[in-house]
Amino acid sequence: MHSTTTDLPETEQLLTPDDLSEHLGVPVSTLANWRYLHRGPVYVRVGRHVRYRVEDVLAWTNAQRRP
Repeated sequence: MHSTTTDLPETEQLLTPDDLSEHLGVPVSTLANWRYLHRGPVYVRVGRHVRYRVEDVLAWTNAQRRP
């Protein structure tokens, strides 16, 4: 994962949709669809740009675990 900020602790760094797409192995269009449907990891808008906080992605990923 390539973050957009490097001086912050890893859990506070921001990921681009391309970064998250690569990390999760899903298309960028799937992330956009999840945002539209209010599913998937929490995201933030920085102007017109979508970013994902690593700690939010980790929390969401942990919530997806199934027994």
